Amino acid sequence: MPAFLLLYRGFLLAISIIFFSAFTFGRKAPNILFILVDDMRFDDYHLGGHSFVHTPNIDKLAKEGVQFKNMFCTTPLCSPSRAAFLTGQYAHHNRIIDNTAKDKLSHELISFPRILKEKAGYQTAFIGKWHMGNDDSRRPGFDYWIGMPGQGEALDPLLNINGERRRVKGYVTDLFTGYALEFLEKNFDKPFVLYLSHKALHPNVIQRDDGSVVNIGEGEFIAAQRHKSKYNDKVFTKRPNYGVSPKDKPALMRPIGDLPPLNIQTATAEKTIQDRAEMLLAIDEGLGQLMKSLEKLDLLNNTILVITGDNGYWYGEHGLNEERRLAYEEGIRIPLIIRYPPLIKKGTEINELVQNIDLAPSLLTACGIVPPAHIDGHSVVPLFAGKNDKWRKELFFEYYSDIVFPRIQNMGYKAIRTERYKYIRYHHLDGMDEVYDLKQDPYEMNNIHHTQKGNKIRMKYESRLKSFGLNNAR
Repeated sequence: MPAFLLLYRGFLLAISIIFFSAFTFGRKAPNILFILVDDMRFDDYHLGGHSFVHTPNIDKLAKEGVQFKNMFCTTPLCSPSRAAFLTGQYAHHNRIIDNTAKDKLSHELISFPRILKEKAGYQTAFIGKWHMGNDDSRRPGFDYWIGMPGQGEALDPLLNINGERRRVKGYVTDLFTGYALEFLEKNFDKPFVLYLSHKALHPNVIQRDDGSVVNIGEGEFIAAQRHKSKYNDKVFTKRPNYGVSPKDKPALMRPIGDLPPLNIQTATAEKTIQDRAEMLLAIDEGLGQLMKSLEKLDLLNNTILVITGDNGYWYGEHGLNEERRLAYEEGIRIPLIIRYPPLIKKGTEINELVQNIDLAPSLLTACGIVPPAHIDGHSVVPLFAGKNDKWRKELFFEYYSDIVFPRIQNMGYKAIRTERYKYIRYHHLDGMDEVYDLKQDPYEMNNIHHTQKGNKIRMKYESRLKSFGLNNAR
């Protein structure tokens, strides 16, 4: 880690410890309910900006807690992002750099639930989609385990329930919510961490009973039967860069086999946006059930309730559809809502630059545990009290490999985003780097890399990127 990041991290850690030690003196240790939604982009709920989806419970959570308006993942890809949430580390440190099977490696991760179990005696549970390797067996640090092999299935999924693999009838989101409710009602005599990792909003796959995959394509977005066709007549309000053919993005303009150039015809279908919104409804309903259960058990106000997504998704911006690994705003921006009344004022909005590596140290700090030195992220706890004068002004991103989408093969990159600028440097594509002035060009439609201004920005941040992460995939 560069020296300037080490000094900065040390300062924020000291502030977090001092602040939260004073706050937690004499208080009961908080519980944690962490809800991760697959491929949920920053505006995929009503209060987040979605033009037609109805999410009363997610909105209620936001109104009673805090919305992070500039929340980003460090790598816009499922497995690395999930590892970043759990470990607080960049991909080049935890080594989950892509979606290839990382079965053995993912058993070695030092997750924040594992730390809370070992250091503070927390009862821990994982329910849902692990997706760091196809192995569905229990990972270290979890007392209660319900996992699914690989991507998992939407209907009648194959599950590993505390070591027993079997098919369970039902819709996967409802099943996971049901298991989560069962866990909450176990009447623990110690605090708990419940990590609920939904399969939605991801397309379906088909798996054999041994866990092997029959269909590895993108598949269908399958909503619960009660929600199907609810939004068939709705049209999503598109961003200004919707369907715009790239004119100054050489990496996206390369001829790749028989693939058509990006344009409005290659953009995400309206049906896909509708189906994803319908899938979200079961998650929203489940959140409402979980909040009611916590309230009934008199646990709601002593539970840190988190909902977030692992990476963004394209709704046709720049003509893109499935290739959600790119460093544009719609790919890297994700939602983050946290409710915890003892610490967070209702209706708070935080605009500072935050990333998924910040969740692990934040939750550890909130539970009275000093984050280990190997964690890259910073605790956001001081931000709840408005202490933002020393908060970071730049974010780093990394992406290494892909074997699914031909258009973005060999497009590994490092990127840096400040409050105003973004610089994307591709590992293997000479002369194709990109620079954006996000103040003047928030939809990234004008790559200024080859202009005098763009060259000045590139020179300013080039050394920062060289000192960050790996140079190539491994």
